[in-house]
Amino acid sequence: MASQLNPYLTFNGNAREAMEFYRSVLGGELTVNTFGDFGAPDPALADKVMHAALTTPKGYLLMASDTAPGMPFNPGNTITVSLSGDPGEGLEDVWEKLADGATVTMPFEKQMWGDLYGQLIDKFGTPWMVDVVSAQ
Repeated sequence: MASQLNPYLTFNGNAREAMEFYRSVLGGELTVNTFGDFGAPDPALADKVMHAALTTPKGYLLMASDTAPGMPFNPGNTITVSLSGDPGEGLEDVWEKLADGATVTMPFEKQMWGDLYGQLIDKFGTPWMVDVVSAQ
């Protein structure tokens, strides 16, 4: 396997719901393993996500988990998932789907540098940037 860099998101008990939403937005195959799958003795953890991976037809890989037992959940603004590509690759549709229930922090519109670009925080609290690169 070649080295790769992937965003890995942590949720407070709703990782499965978030990853299923991202699958509905981006398409692809979602695999989910729970703490129970790996023998966690606490029944309260059995259905919590220990590791999830979404591999999309475009080659994106997004991974996630619920907060591990004993670890604090500290949401913040230290990571943003960024999608960029050429016109016609479907990023406009991705923006529309992500924007459902989101807080738009920068409208998805033509920017001074020429790209169609926007920022939002989705309904799960994850910041996203979507950039459709202009054909200059």
